[in-house]
Amino acid sequence: MTALLCVLGSPVLAKLPASPAAPTSLQQEGKVLYDNGRYAETVQVLQQEALQYRSQGDNLRLAATLSNLCLAYQQLGAWNDAKQAIAQSLNILGYPQQQIRGQAHPKLKVLAQSLDILGRLQLVTGQPQEALVTWQDAQKVYSNIDDKNGVVRSRINQAEALRTQGFYRRAEKTLEDVSKILQSQPDSLEKTVGLRSLGDVLQVVGKLKDSQDALQQSLEIAQRLKSPAQIGASLFSLGNNATTQQQTQQAIEFYQKTVQVSPSPLTKVQAQLNQLTLLIENQQLAQAQTLIPLIQPQLDTLPLTRSAIYARINFAHSLGKLTLSGVEALGGQTLTPSSSTQLLTTAVQQARDLGDKQSEAYALGSLGGLYEKAGQWSEAQNLTQQALLLAQASHAPEIAYRWQWQLGRLLKAKGDIKKAIAAYDSAVDTLQSLRSDLAAVTQDVQFSFRDSVEPVYRQSVELLLKEQQTQPNNKNLEKARQQIEALQLAELDNFFRQACLLGQKVLLDKVVDRDNPTAAILYPIILEGELQVIVKIPKQPLQHYTTKISQAEVEKIVGELRQNLVQPYAIKAFKTQSQQVYNWLIKPIEFQLQKSGVNTLVFIPDGALRNIPLSALYDGKQYLVEKYAIALSIGLQLQNPKPLARGRLNALTAGLTQPPLGYSQFSPLPAIKTELNLIAQAGISTTSLLDQQFTKQAWISKVNATRFNILHLATHGQFSSRADQTFILAANGPINVTDFDNMLRTRDEKKPEGVQLLVLSACQTAAGDNRAALGLAGAAFKAGARSTVASLWQIDDESTAQFVGAFYTQLKNANMSKAQALRLAQLQLLKHPNYSSPSFWSAYVLIGNWL
Repeated sequence: MTALLCVLGSPVLAKLPASPAAPTSLQQEGKVLYDNGRYAETVQVLQQEALQYRSQGDNLRLAATLSNLCLAYQQLGAWNDAKQAIAQSLNILGYPQQQIRGQAHPKLKVLAQSLDILGRLQLVTGQPQEALVTWQDAQKVYSNIDDKNGVVRSRINQAEALRTQGFYRRAEKTLEDVSKILQSQPDSLEKTVGLRSLGDVLQVVGKLKDSQDALQQSLEIAQRLKSPAQIGASLFSLGNNATTQQQTQQAIEFYQKTVQVSPSPLTKVQAQLNQLTLLIENQQLAQAQTLIPLIQPQLDTLPLTRSAIYARINFAHSLGKLTLSGVEALGGQTLTPSSSTQLLTTAVQQARDLGDKQSEAYALGSLGGLYEKAGQWSEAQNLTQQALLLAQASHAPEIAYRWQWQLGRLLKAKGDIKKAIAAYDSAVDTLQSLRSDLAAVTQDVQFSFRDSVEPVYRQSVELLLKEQQTQPNNKNLEKARQQIEALQLAELDNFFRQACLLGQKVLLDKVVDRDNPTAAILYPIILEGELQVIVKIPKQPLQHYTTKISQAEVEKIVGELRQNLVQPYAIKAFKTQSQQVYNWLIKPIEFQLQKSGVNTLVFIPDGALRNIPLSALYDGKQYLVEKYAIALSIGLQLQNPKPLARGRLNALTAGLTQPPLGYSQFSPLPAIKTELNLIAQAGISTTSLLDQQFTKQAWISKVNATRFNILHLATHGQFSSRADQTFILAANGPINVTDFDNMLRTRDEKKPEGVQLLVLSACQTAAGDNRAALGLAGAAFKAGARSTVASLWQIDDESTAQFVGAFYTQLKNANMSKAQALRLAQLQLLKHPNYSSPSFWSAYVLIGNWL
């Protein structure tokens, strides 16, 4: 639902050089066809135009026409033809042989626009670095001819190329510079489009508030210019922004206003389709019902374009979801699978008429999905294989992975497990190649991480483990472990809206067999009908065991356990549920663990299991922490585990006893002064910021100026499954997790001493948020901390002070791992008469490097 209006959206045709003569009928016809999305016909007209200019020896107009031909070929997915056309154009223009400054102004104008088009071609065919260089050249040309709008467009495109390569800070810096340029310009159509493009890109990189501000400015300028088309486009983008922020009612209102204002039939129907999707997702089925008869007639009147075809396909998807809900259309007409089938069959034919292979791939695969739901496996497989071939040929991995996944499901349904595993492997490989692009998939393709990405990994693991039961093979277990770690990474990418962790892979056997022979690694994996656990015990091959229990039941028990855990009076109910989870995860392997000499358990927890402290699992007599040190990890491929360098422990500490104005939901923390004093008393060299000293600006200054390998923050904070709602509090307001990450990474670039340990002693995961712990783990890893100790919920600050003092005292012992230091500090609280309840001592978790 994201509408990118920069280069990834709808680039415009290069303008032909000015001529005393009126534009030819071919020029006019080509522009009209292109603007209406009739790309195959555009190609035919441009080919005639190119022949005309070639015969006349008019090389400048020929170059512009060839560039436009490249653009039309791109829209059709004809990549080789597109490359040939742009190569001919740039050769005529003398690029890159001739110096840019030495050319005449009309030639430079055509060159700049041709470079825009080349950059787009390079980006969509997987050459982001080449695209960046091309757009940098385009910017130089636009600067030379004093085309400020062209400069802005090139900078926005460069930011997209940087983002695609993972250079997020450079991309954001570029966008900030663009924003400053736009602010100084007078109102114009170019300014409103530029700000909207900026807002759309900022949304993709996860800067939702900045995105909203830019889009609001774009809307206000469009309103002052009294341009209904631009007002509608900006309202639509604001609707998409509100959707991303999960502000459903606001998003719906923006979409409704878009329909009222926009003169564009396509924009109107896209807004209604997005509104329909939101209503269905939020179970507002009566309101969804009223939209259906409004959308269908509009689809039938849209000109034949890719966007119109995608709109038809998305409408079919929505109807399919409503059919499953048993909703009827107005007038008593029942929605049946045939309603969606008819829409998709039409979409396939329209795509063929248009010569658009990518649209055809999307429509055919979607039609295959309908046959899959009907249990018609052979027809579904035939359509899916056709769609997959077209998607791969059209360089559309964000569509191709869906049909690889669909093919895997179909092969599984037909009982061909080996081929199904191969299809799932291909889907996972394609997803891995996308990584950062998942946040910015084609705007017209309905996309939801939880519905469209997460199940690919889980179903792949389920197949591998099913195969393992009938034909044991250690390679299947190793691959299943890798897939579940890949899912953890994909979830983090989705959380931060960028491929945030590109760490080196570390061989599991090397980690535990040679370097850490006292640690066992456990991968609990929640699947639809069972809970699987893969275990690595030192010097032993991987093994796994299964509990037959539904995902819903696991989530119900774990959720109730978490609720009871924070209530000291509910200890009996908690112990019963905790023992259930112990029986799933530990009991089948407890004897082997005892025999192996293992003293540390490292969990890579999945789903709801992330939100409970596994140290509090109960075997009927003891808690797990009484037998083992416990650590959590997102995946061992992220960072090579190394011990804390104990020679000199330097801590930068910051604490806030009173929350700032406007945050009265957070209570005072008077014991924080004691907590920070106890760190110093434990023999740790400290630099401290307390209360009003602890402002965001002062903290940044200390982070950059101080030598430290431990960062200890004793302040309220909240971790959510959304990055924009994950923060810690300073005296002058919140520090968002993305700012937090930028500050520490900037420091790491300047100072060789990284953050070995991050301690967050008064934070909490958002109540009722099943993926909140993901924000906690992601913040820690993305900030570059090798290890993080944090609380899953806020607890009594007196007990926190005692815990912190004990933890740092143990940490000074050079022979003590961080996991063991945490365990001993927890045991000290457990033995305290006032703090023996798990609600006090089990809140603390160690994430990352446990050594």
